[in-house]
Amino acid sequence: MGFFKKRSLRARDDQVTNASELTLRQSLKPMGLVIILFFLWGFAYGLLDVLNKHFQVTLDISRARSSGLQAAYFGAYPIASLTYARWVLKNYGYKATFMLGLTLYGVGALLFWPAATKRSFGGFCGATFIIGSGLGTLESACNPYLAVCGPPKYSEMRLNFAQAIQAIGTVVGPILAAQVFFKNVDDRDLTSVQWVYLGIAIFVFFLAGVFFLSDIPEVTDADMARQAQDSGVFEEKPLKKQWLLWIAALSQFCYVGAQVAVAGYFVNYATEVQPGTSNAMGSNFLAAAQGCFAIGRFGGTLLMKFFKPRKVFIGFFTGVIGFCAAAMAARGYAGIAMLMTVHFFESICFPTIFTLGIRGLGRHTKTGSTVIVGAIVGGAVVPPLLGFTADKLHDTGKAMFVPLIFFGVGYLFPVLVNFHRPTAKLMDGFLESRVGVEEEGGVKKEVEEVEIKN
Repeated sequence: MGFFKKRSLRARDDQVTNASELTLRQSLKPMGLVIILFFLWGFAYGLLDVLNKHFQVTLDISRARSSGLQAAYFGAYPIASLTYARWVLKNYGYKATFMLGLTLYGVGALLFWPAATKRSFGGFCGATFIIGSGLGTLESACNPYLAVCGPPKYSEMRLNFAQAIQAIGTVVGPILAAQVFFKNVDDRDLTSVQWVYLGIAIFVFFLAGVFFLSDIPEVTDADMARQAQDSGVFEEKPLKKQWLLWIAALSQFCYVGAQVAVAGYFVNYATEVQPGTSNAMGSNFLAAAQGCFAIGRFGGTLLMKFFKPRKVFIGFFTGVIGFCAAAMAARGYAGIAMLMTVHFFESICFPTIFTLGIRGLGRHTKTGSTVIVGAIVGGAVVPPLLGFTADKLHDTGKAMFVPLIFFGVGYLFPVLVNFHRPTAKLMDGFLESRVGVEEEGGVKKEVEEVEIKN
């Protein structure tokens, strides 16, 4: 497969391309290029959490108002994923959607320059909205692409590994912020913000060009219908009757909203529960928390090789709820440690909700993917609620009951996929698939049948 060659941007969804039957080795090249995109939005998200606190000081705004950044960023997701991203993905395919997302990301990054010049928080929110539109477009394509491009039995592991790379980006973002935004600069200086986002814009425009030249195998609806049928547990149903998808979307809405709220106010939490903690030190604690998040994703991916993904999933989600409750009551470094541990257990939740949520959708996979990505709008809803509550209570720690409630609602999905027997059977059915599992010589490996334990 030539990596750089001319290729049409339009892919017909009614054609079987066999791209969904790629072996692990064959899927490595396109997977490697797409994983770069995961790092990019992890980096953007990591910067966003720190900018939230930085703008409170630099632009003299309240905690509730600063959450406008998260509202703009995640509010763009459903607009992008359910409208133009969905249309481009359905009518042109993954490659065109990747390029559209990168272009929007670059335009939004460029707009940070005039926003900083005018010291306009509204301008920053507008630029962040465009960045969110670009990233929402990328997520609409990247998550399903990695979930389906390669052997189905490794779907969860593949996406969790890519999301682990994304988590590394979330670590780099706060570290850069601590070393550039808050180090040896005046509290009211925004020059560093301008130059960082200009560099981001140049890089993503370059990357869009790389995608244009690259040979990206397309996975069509026809491919997905065929893959689902091969699983042996597939039942063709109209999208509106795919109730598992809608429950997954609800869980994703609640989970992402709570995760974004916890991360967005982590610096506030750290500076309040441990007196004497500066914003820069709070950013370093956040970077450490994101490090725990990254470690959790790599560790969770490894565990999925030995245990069923749905079981690893419910174990991690239980840890999220338990340690979030502990962080709400704790103070000092113990509280900061509890909130760091929340980040560790959050690690695999988003990608696992996604992969299990689109399981068995067949020809509805692309549309279902945009629905779950659209549910990321929870990140625009919960942070303002947490910020408002923290302002009223004058205590970010006590206000952590807000994300805890949303985590509790989101817990419905891991309970469902583990304890509802037909759903558990569907989840495990793909683990037995031999599609794309080959040795170097192209001969099918003998794969031991996975016993479904309910």
